[in-house]
Amino acid sequence: MICNLCPRKCNAERTATENIGGFCREPLKPHIARAALHFWEEPVISGKKGSGTVFFSGCNLGCIYCQNFKISKENYGKAVSEERLAEIFKNLEMMGAENINLVTPTHFTEAIISALKIYRPKIPIVYNSSGYETTEQIEMLNGFIDIYLMDLKYLDPLRAEKYSFAPDYPDYAKKAIIKAYDQVGGSVVENGIMKRGLIVRHLLLPQGTREAIKIFDFVKDNCRDAYFSLMAQYIPLSKAKEDKVIGRKITRREYEKVTDYIINSGFDNVFIQELSSADKEYIPPFDLEGI
Repeated sequence: MICNLCPRKCNAERTATENIGGFCREPLKPHIARAALHFWEEPVISGKKGSGTVFFSGCNLGCIYCQNFKISKENYGKAVSEERLAEIFKNLEMMGAENINLVTPTHFTEAIISALKIYRPKIPIVYNSSGYETTEQIEMLNGFIDIYLMDLKYLDPLRAEKYSFAPDYPDYAKKAIIKAYDQVGGSVVENGIMKRGLIVRHLLLPQGTREAIKIFDFVKDNCRDAYFSLMAQYIPLSKAKEDKVIGRKITRREYEKVTDYIINSGFDNVFIQELSSADKEYIPPFDLEGI
């Protein structure tokens, strides 16, 4: 197929085993680096039993600071059929997972839909993405996804271009988030576990306090019944180490400027990650477990 699935509009030729000219460099057949219970998501996602997390290889965004660069940039992973992907969903469900958590799924949307048609777990399906989606793609997922766990990384196109090579990211991400919110409606949480809804994440970057506050305000003003999750786990890795702005961790002053604003906003549906989370030990081991 000729792929123009995501905002990149690569016009790439993708077959079951090859990708010619595509930014994500992934074929149509899904590649997975890990499928296991994961306990480091938001409390309403991980719960007590863990989130049944499937880490897909490749990425359509490609941030220079990605902590999962082994799979997002190096495309590490193992190819599986749609039938095997459905089995993986079932196995995670049998292990007691609170949900099936699809991490970086954008470029495998069609394969994921096919797998869910083969076997649809009785637990929520979480679409965990960078936010760099088209509204048409979100519409494709209607009826298959219960929870959208989406990043809103930037509202500044210059920062989006510098760090993710996507100056159009803010426009696409805002529209995709609103589309996802309209699709799943207000958040439904039962016994501390989300069953349906939207969580918008933002990773606080160095010198990014103003943008973080603007992003929080966007969520508060446009997705009132959604959740906002401020992430503080930023570590300069890969090419980010060389950058004069983001070549360091965030400071406590930056962290508190944003958290104080959020706490005093009157918006209750908020998760705030501890500053101590900026540690490599929280990066999952991509070891083909569960595949």
